[in-house]
Amino acid sequence: MLDIAFIRNNPEVVKEGVRKKRMKVDIDEILSIDNDIRFLKTEVETLRADRNRISKDVSRADGPQRDELISQIRFIKENLTDKEPKLKDLEERFEQLMLFVPNPPAPEVPEGDSDEDNVVLREVGKPPTFDFVPKDHLELAESLDIVDMPRAVKFAGARMYFLKNEGALLEFALFKFALDHLFSKGFQPMIVPQLVRREAMVGTGFFPLGEEDTFFVSKDDLYLVGTAEVPLVSYHMDEILNEAELPKRYCGYSTCFRREAGSYGRDTKGFYRLHQFNKVEQVVICANDPEISMMEHRLLLENAEEIMKALELPYRVALACSGEIGQGQVLKHEIETWMPSRGKYSETHSCSTLHEFQSRRLRIRYRGSDGKTKPCHTLNNTAVASPRILIPILENFQNQDGSVTIPKVLRPLMCGIEKIEPKRIK
Repeated sequence: MLDIAFIRNNPEVVKEGVRKKRMKVDIDEILSIDNDIRFLKTEVETLRADRNRISKDVSRADGPQRDELISQIRFIKENLTDKEPKLKDLEERFEQLMLFVPNPPAPEVPEGDSDEDNVVLREVGKPPTFDFVPKDHLELAESLDIVDMPRAVKFAGARMYFLKNEGALLEFALFKFALDHLFSKGFQPMIVPQLVRREAMVGTGFFPLGEEDTFFVSKDDLYLVGTAEVPLVSYHMDEILNEAELPKRYCGYSTCFRREAGSYGRDTKGFYRLHQFNKVEQVVICANDPEISMMEHRLLLENAEEIMKALELPYRVALACSGEIGQGQVLKHEIETWMPSRGKYSETHSCSTLHEFQSRRLRIRYRGSDGKTKPCHTLNNTAVASPRILIPILENFQNQDGSVTIPKVLRPLMCGIEKIEPKRIK
């Protein structure tokens, strides 16, 4: 959520941000309602002050004077009965509209509509060349007996799966490697709640715009999170931190749930787009300073790239365009990994800076050396998400005999297994 004072002072900047992000928000309506609220609130506060003052005078008056004062109070109450509901309705409308106002993108964000307009900054590693016809990840996974989707679909529905045998070990190894790496960089590991209240979803900016993509447990009025970002950022909701404590750096492991409501018919085969997956997420809460935010953004991106380099996966880093970054994001870089079966680099990581957007919604502040409080800045980035990351691992490290070589850094975490061999499935 943006500061209304910022919108008042920079209406054209905010309108341009709305345009660049391809959103539909009437900033003029918000400013008009804000003006009405301020005018009506002044009237209401004046009437309340008059009522309180006159009420004290009534106890000291008698006769006609007392009757006159009571008549004035009655008139004020009638006015308040008319104006207070109007003020409440305006404030509710204002709060609802403010939830849709996007953060203006940073100046360096390229303008565009989709990931086709993202700007590639660098490529690391080279896609493999095969002297045989390579298989896709699902074909490999089934021949290696490390996945079973038909049995999962039978009782859990589409986009569900069993990961088993060396596949399960491989995912656990990935997460242990990522957590160890982040712990060595000073990040605090956490296993987080996966059911949260609506306030956490609104506070982190996933609602109201992303509500249709979220699983809802109606009986308990709780939502299944699509990323550990939600509980990690919400961890300090309604708190005032000390500046000396900052930055707070967390890495959270969670199972994630997404309805993929806007992806009907897309990526229905394999691991790319599923209803349930697991992820290690990085989150930073830092001081309200764009330069500090940029330093933390680079750190988050560096961490993810170090993991990718250690896995020896070919990838590229792209600067996301204005139509591709989310409502709250000021800046986003994506790591896209080479996936042979798709014939292209596809997103596996997303590194985002949100400035005050989440902290204002969640009331996360810090007290500076001057004694004043400010909203914090927040950032996040994927460390590793599975099984999507298994697509490039299986496909890039496949061998002619159908086996898959395990990345060297993961072998100690997989009981020393160097290859997953094809199995004769009865």
